Parts: sequence; C-alpha cells; structure tokens
Amino acid sequence: MSYLTVTNAIKQFGGSFTALSGVSITVERGEFFTLLGPSGCGKTTLLRSIAGFNDLTSGEITLDGANLRLVPPHKRDIGMVFQDYAVFPHLSVFDNVAFGLKPRKVPAAEIKTRVTEALAAVRLGALADRLPAAMSGGQQQRIGLARAMVINPHLLLMDEPLSNLDAKLRVELREEIRDIQKQVDIATIYVTHDQEEALAISDRICVMSAGQIEQIGTPQQIYGNPQTRFVAEFVGTLNSLTDNDALKAVLGQLRLSAPGASWAVRPERLGLGEADAGSSDGVVAVPGIVGKYTYLGREAHVLVKTAIGELVVHLSNPGIEATRQPDEKVSVLIERSAPMAFDAAGKRLPAAG
Repeated sequence: MSYLTVTNAIKQFGGSFTALSGVSITVERGEFFTLLGPSGCGKTTLLRSIAGFNDLTSGEITLDGANLRLVPPHKRDIGMVFQDYAVFPHLSVFDNVAFGLKPRKVPAAEIKTRVTEALAAVRLGALADRLPAAMSGGQQQRIGLARAMVINPHLLLMDEPLSNLDAKLRVELREEIRDIQKQVDIATIYVTHDQEEALAISDRICVMSAGQIEQIGTPQQIYGNPQTRFVAEFVGTLNSLTDNDALKAVLGQLRLSAPGASWAVRPERLGLGEADAGSSDGVVAVPGIVGKYTYLGREAHVLVKTAIGELVVHLSNPGIEATRQPDEKVSVLIERSAPMAFDAAGKRLPAAG
C-alpha cells in the first residue's frame, strides 16, 4: 500500500469552476514527487487539499492508512514550505524554527536539540541568533525548510519555494533541498512550473493540465517518452513537422506509419550534416537552408528551413569556431527513433511501421 494516496480528487469553486477533475496519485515513503504544470493547472489546489487548507468536493486522501479528510489541518503533522518564505521578521532564526514546536508542548530541552539539528541540516547552525531581515532570500528559504522539518512531519509539502530567487541561487538551492530530503528520508510533494527544476530533483513527476493528469513517470520517462503532445511541448521543446508529401516521403524512408497522426521531433534528436549528406539505413537526410544560428556556449541552435517545416537543431558543445551562415545549404539528419506521432486529441501513438 502506498504511503500517500489521492483517489479521484475533484475540487470545484463556486459551483462553476473545476480546479481538479478526477485526479489520482500515489507517493511512496521517502519519495520526492513533483507536481509540474503551468499556472492554473491545479497543482497548488491539489497540494493545499492534501495540507487541509482546501477540502475536496469529493474524493479520498489517505496518509499511512489514515483518512486525511477527517483530520483537521493542524493535526495532520504535515510540514509546509511556502513561496514567500513566511518567516517572522521579529524572531531570531532559532525562534522561527522553534515556532511550530511550542504549540505541540515539546519540552524546552528537546526543542533546543531538534532546532539545532534542523538548522545544521540546512546549513544555518552558525546563524541561529540572527534576525531574518539581515539574511539573503536563500537563507530565509532555508529557515522555512528547517521550520517545516523540525516538527518531524509525516509529509513535506513545498509550494514553488524557489520562484522568488534569482536563477543561479535557484539552481544551488534546489540541489540542497534534494540533498536534505534524501538525508531526512521524508516523503515530499514539490510544486513547480519550472520543467528543468522538476527534471533535476524528482524521483517522479506528475505533469498536470487544466485540472487533470497528463502523465506520471520518472524524469527520464516524462522527457524521453512523453505520452501526450502537451507533455512533449511543456517539458522540453518540440519541432512540429508539416503534413505534406515531403513528410510522407521521409516517413516512408524511415518505415514509420501512424494514419491520421501529426508528427513532431525534439531538436536534440536531430543531426546537422552538409548539403550533400546522403540518407542511410535508419537515417534520412532532409535538405534545407540555414535561417538562423544562435550560439549559447554549451550548445548552439540552428534554424533550418526545409520542405517539412522550419526545424531547430540543437548541437552540443559546438566549439568557438563552429558556426553556420544564413542561407547556407545543409541537411537535417533524422533517425528512425526520433519522430513522435500524436492523434487529434494529442495522445501519443505507436509509430513503428
């Protein structure tokens, strides 16, 4: 039996707006489970329902066998980390972290021990006596994380905790959050709209759209084997292929078929060859001309105009001298395993011919 189970969760607001439409997930002990999707997709509503801030219209939530919908929010023993830090500016770091222990009537000696351990886990042990106002955004977010963990919660919920930080600090802190989560071995549900963040830190990802689940899987499954066009476009980038005779010829050479499908391919699954590059078994060379070359350091993006559409090709480690000029004749190399087929409803189709 899974540690946390949400079954057929439905949440309506005002009788007309459905924020969650039959959502079901499971989270295992010690798992880092991420809810990923655009604003308004229902991910925060689901998180708040688990926390008890919003009750479901219908559905079930169980945690370690207990029916959470029968337990008041303050008795659920769930730690919560918010987007806006939610620290008390007039309290020291130590007292901020200890805040949730006092209503639980934890003895003073145990409070000191637990707060000290929590601050050590988030690397703030030396700053226990400081006021939050004198600390950086990343340090303040660590205070929130320590406060959520110090109550020894059954579950840790994190609602876009890094969205107010600059890009470099986000990368640093997300790695720290993952390391701390592994160290304390607590089931964690993490909400974000940042695809790279989700891929970097999650055991499993649940991609949501319009109150429904699009796909649940490991980062590798979500990115490498998307089951809907929404997932393929939201997690990563996608080239849409033009449905014409040229595409039919390419698919025929690759021995791929999916009647009525629309086709797409990820930029990094394409290769770039010279204008006279020929096709070989399992690889088709599509002639085209360069529209734009964008150098980004560790990779370069080459926009190529072809008969099957404008295709962006991602090149890894292009080097300082590597470049392509506008109107230069090239070939886009497409392997048989690269194209993905989707039906009219956006569901992934088998493409093997």
